[in-house]
Amino acid sequence: MAFQVSPGVQVKEIDATNVIPAVSTSIGGFAGALNWGPIEEVVDVTSEKDLADKFGTPDNNTAKYFLTAAAFLKYGNALKVVRVAQSTAENATADGNGLLIKNDSVYENSYSTGQGTVGHWAAKYAGTLGNSLKVSLLTEGTGFASWTYASSFDSAPGTSDYAISLGKAANYGDELHVAVIDEDGLISGTAGTVLESFAFMSQGSDAKKSDGTSNYYVDVINNNSEYIRWMDHPSALSNAGAVLSGAASIAGSNSAIDNSLSGGVDGNTPTAGNIASGFDLLEDAETVDVNLLFAFPDANGATTIASDLISIAAARKDCMAFVSPPIEDTVGTSTPAADVKAFADALNSSSYASCDSTALYVYDKYNDTYRYIGAAGHIAGLCAGTDKTNDAWFSPAGVTRGQLFGVTKLAFNPKQADRDTLYKARVNPVVSLPGQGTLLFGDKTLLSKPSAFDRINVRRLFNTLEKAIATAAKAQLFEFNDEFTRAQFKNAVEPFLREVKGRRGLTDFLVVCDTTNNTGNVIDTNKFIADIYIKPARSINFITLNFVATRTGVDFSEIAGS
Repeated sequence: MAFQVSPGVQVKEIDATNVIPAVSTSIGGFAGALNWGPIEEVVDVTSEKDLADKFGTPDNNTAKYFLTAAAFLKYGNALKVVRVAQSTAENATADGNGLLIKNDSVYENSYSTGQGTVGHWAAKYAGTLGNSLKVSLLTEGTGFASWTYASSFDSAPGTSDYAISLGKAANYGDELHVAVIDEDGLISGTAGTVLESFAFMSQGSDAKKSDGTSNYYVDVINNNSEYIRWMDHPSALSNAGAVLSGAASIAGSNSAIDNSLSGGVDGNTPTAGNIASGFDLLEDAETVDVNLLFAFPDANGATTIASDLISIAAARKDCMAFVSPPIEDTVGTSTPAADVKAFADALNSSSYASCDSTALYVYDKYNDTYRYIGAAGHIAGLCAGTDKTNDAWFSPAGVTRGQLFGVTKLAFNPKQADRDTLYKARVNPVVSLPGQGTLLFGDKTLLSKPSAFDRINVRRLFNTLEKAIATAAKAQLFEFNDEFTRAQFKNAVEPFLREVKGRRGLTDFLVVCDTTNNTGNVIDTNKFIADIYIKPARSINFITLNFVATRTGVDFSEIAGS
């Protein structure tokens, strides 16, 4: 504030309450082929039911991707999903020729003003599910009582309140109804089911509801329908889209206008490049918050996809990638340990990734069959589950936190010799032990050199600390590099680290942020430096139990000491 030049009271307020914020550690990230939903768009999913609602239930082509994503949701409730598809995918349309509209952004940029010459409607998303859709539109004076879908509406369309407020006659007739029908039953399971009904919409582009929102049928459909998009006005509605305040009349139709959609194509056999493009939407740490990346290991691109995930995690530096060997490496092979080792050996050394050992045999309730999927979704899920019960710096392996849910059997259950081979190759064995269930029996990262960072819990500890403290450090940007700012930073960081220490994440720490590392040259170059030393807690990987038999008369202190 400015200097006072006459007597008075000047009030200043200084906020010294800065703390280290809580950061997410349990958000999963997945890309794969699915039957419905936007393509190449990040969608938040909270449960398996939510996954099915937003992306459709799986068929034989998409089940492996769906079940991999659903595996994560057995342990966590925050997953970012990207649907990918081949370029051959198409949305079903009213003229049956099909048209690829990947997502809302593509529609808004290219088709929202009616440029698509594919008839009146298009399925909202690409895929053959759209071929089951039928759209029936009814205008004022068209014979509401005989309309097949009249039971889904209260009464016949007429003249909207907005048109009347503009002085239009009671028989102006700008209203219409639209019913969206599952004609073939592919979506609801029952042919002819009315999926959605939109009543008393207006043909006028300026029409409003009583709450001030648009009642223009194009806007209502595009903003609220889960199944269709508007593409063009029916020719029978000659003044549709006109401004009600200027239109002398609004034409109706002599009968209901029905359109069955067709031409939809799934494109559900994506290439490794398609999947990599989906994961690319998750690579920006500033705009997408994600912590646990995983994918289904497609045989023709498992190494490519795994390498892409590892590079994304290493570039972001706030998440981990969980990768699995191709299904064929552990199903139908006589040398699973060697095949999995060869897969792992081809992967780059990185502390930001982890590899498991086997495919899992799981039940697909949507198609009443059993399938093999990679374990990556489950392993990433174990980390999310560990966050719920403990903290990110606890190991997700073992009998306490490493139990895999919903697994019928393992394709490859490694014995001790196999586990020795795999662990040296940076692969975490998944084992099935009698009376103990299916377990993750290792917590290594893919880092090849001996280091504290060759363990998942240490890597995730540092991810958490770095992300939280870096977020808090933004408050120091554009402040003065003086003793006050440095003390303020230390006073925020040290209590946070003490709390982590109290929660068993580290054994000791030191924060140096003073004139020893913020020298005059550092200050003059507009920099700020803090050195944070951490002694991470280590997980137990090897246990030795020494049982010593002694004579009856021996005093234990003579053997073991006091």
